[in-house]
Amino acid sequence: MSRRFAPFFLMLTAAFSAPLFSQDFGFGAEESSGAFESMMPAATVGGEVSAMFLGYFDDFSNGASHVRLGDVFSGKLNFTAGNSFADAVINLKLSTDRDKDPLPLNFEEAYLRAYFGLFEIEGGLRKLTWGKADSLGPLDVVNPLDNREITDISDILNIKIARPLVHATARIGHFSKLEGVFLPNFEPARLSSSGRWAPAQLAALPVQPQFPDTSTLDYAQAGLRFTTTIGGAVDVGAQYYYGRLTKPAFKINIAPDTAPSINAMYNPYHQIGVDYAQVLAGFNLRAECAVNITEDTGGDDGAVYNPHFLWSLGFDRDLVWGVNLNLQCNETVRLLYDKIGENPMLDMEADADLTFTQITAILSKKFLRDELELRLAAIWDVEDSDFFFAPSLIWTQDAVKTELSSGVFGGEEDGQFGQYHKNNFIKIKLTYSF
Repeated sequence: MSRRFAPFFLMLTAAFSAPLFSQDFGFGAEESSGAFESMMPAATVGGEVSAMFLGYFDDFSNGASHVRLGDVFSGKLNFTAGNSFADAVINLKLSTDRDKDPLPLNFEEAYLRAYFGLFEIEGGLRKLTWGKADSLGPLDVVNPLDNREITDISDILNIKIARPLVHATARIGHFSKLEGVFLPNFEPARLSSSGRWAPAQLAALPVQPQFPDTSTLDYAQAGLRFTTTIGGAVDVGAQYYYGRLTKPAFKINIAPDTAPSINAMYNPYHQIGVDYAQVLAGFNLRAECAVNITEDTGGDDGAVYNPHFLWSLGFDRDLVWGVNLNLQCNETVRLLYDKIGENPMLDMEADADLTFTQITAILSKKFLRDELELRLAAIWDVEDSDFFFAPSLIWTQDAVKTELSSGVFGGEEDGQFGQYHKNNFIKIKLTYSF
């Protein structure tokens, strides 16, 4: 077990076992048995076991000697215990893929939550969702994403990286709450540094960049979020967050008689944002908008991303014949765009567009008493003119789910998805949940 997570494991073990020790020492006479029973934790164990075969069409065309079927086995174990005063959660991830997970057993989440009337506080490794968007929205900033393999990007919660944090919630009346979060350090989005999923932008750098140590308190982050319901039908929220952009910025150092070097940095920023959700005329509407204010308030610092405005608008609705459509548009607008330099060696945004627009659509239809589901998911990058298309057929019977899916990348080869045009894949996955 990693020493990094040992304190969390010991803390949670104590939380699970403390009520058992109290029984051994004879606490709780008959006259107080009711109060004692209310403190006894209700413990549950669950999880899933999966077998998966993942193959790439490009490998198939080169012969069987080039085909690798990936991480065949994976699993999850989820432990929870709680009473009216506190909850303890340990979610473990089991993997045989040593390229992605050096250890066979890793913490996916591990945290404690305590209740004090209308106030609750939790601490540990946690995945936290902020904002109203179904797909990843501008306000969902607490957890970075694991983008080392783009084969299941529709499951945002699964590719989120749990972070050590303290999260507090105060409920105000029946419809409002105020949240606060503190993260003692920072972790960027995970990207492949080599292999078929390595981004072309990293491969194009002239030398290997030097990345900073982001595990110190200098990289602490914090945020506040307020949400309420108006008239029992309209959900609105507002938040402030101070953090770091999960995409690295690069500064190229050029000096006479020395080899060039590159420093990678993670720009700090302030975010102010609002969101909205409502059911209107059969449409489940969701919207978010925010401004990320970086330190480049003049727009001419080539090593710092310009401030940018972000928005998303989406809905889901049942159409005809039981077909459901989930549609969302996300856009980022670079502010102070006219101040960006023209030299890509000195300004990393020199070749960037004013806007980056992404449209996500999911069509789904269920058959045979909802046991069989046909799902078509697609993501289109408007400015880059590239796309990711993922059809799947899912059969669920009791606790067993069988999934046959595929992924196709296309469009401009220098785009976010188009660069992976040789990574078209087919996947078969069998999962048992317990």
